[in-house]
Amino acid sequence: MNNIYKLLLSSAALAASSGTAMATDYSDGLHKNDYKWMQFNIMYAIGEKPSSEDNLDHDYLELEFGGRSGIVDLYGYVDVFNLANTDSSGSDKTDGASKIFMKLSPRFSLDAMTGKDLSFGPVQEIYVATLFNWGGGDISGVDRDGDPIVGDVNNSFWGIGSDVSVPWFGKVGMNLYGLYDLNAKDWNGYQFSMNWFKPFVTFDDNSFIAYQGYVDYQFSADAIDDPAVPTTTHGGVMFNGIYWHFERYSLGYGVKIYNDVYTIEDGGGLATLDSSGFAHYFAAIYKF
Repeated sequence: MNNIYKLLLSSAALAASSGTAMATDYSDGLHKNDYKWMQFNIMYAIGEKPSSEDNLDHDYLELEFGGRSGIVDLYGYVDVFNLANTDSSGSDKTDGASKIFMKLSPRFSLDAMTGKDLSFGPVQEIYVATLFNWGGGDISGVDRDGDPIVGDVNNSFWGIGSDVSVPWFGKVGMNLYGLYDLNAKDWNGYQFSMNWFKPFVTFDDNSFIAYQGYVDYQFSADAIDDPAVPTTTHGGVMFNGIYWHFERYSLGYGVKIYNDVYTIEDGGGLATLDSSGFAHYFAAIYKF
């Protein structure tokens, strides 16, 4: 079995079996805990939001990667939409729409940088946490001053992060950020993010089924009364996936639950965007 999945299985089992989290150990050197992984995901999404139409669907290729090197804990992915550039009436990734979206989330361990064990209770490690979103398609509207905004999504998030031992789930990543909008050149509210990976059935061939997902929830944002696309002060998304993992590939299904995602008011304004509800995702994955 790949080293990364051995690590995930063992860390989940250790964290779930103990009420007190185990601190990350750097006693034998800064790079003792290093690892890396990468995989290609062929994805199909149905009902993705925000959208002005029901049941929009599209395919995309996702290069997903992550790992640890010294003080840096990294997660990221690059999405390429509508691979064959089909002109499907059921897709919102046609007619010259942007084909690329990228997310990059580097976190920097305060434990490793200071050489001190900052763990306490269920908290295993503390980080300076960052997150960047780039691209993904044209946006249009106005900012809080009424000035027009046109272009791709370009957001950055800055804050504090942690690895927390949660009963049954094992190690869960939790981060609290302030949002700095790179288009508007302004701070606008906060985001709480959480992610998990929990193997819960293991078979004789070492394949296993995992419950994996994340929550991104924005709050205390400035509500903007844009006639086209009004926003609210809060909103978010939760992804719940069930994936069957083998050494070199996995297959999965996930449902994403939206509530005023990106703080876009559901059904509001002239665009009447649908920003709340459900979407379905199917994945076939190859691991490197």
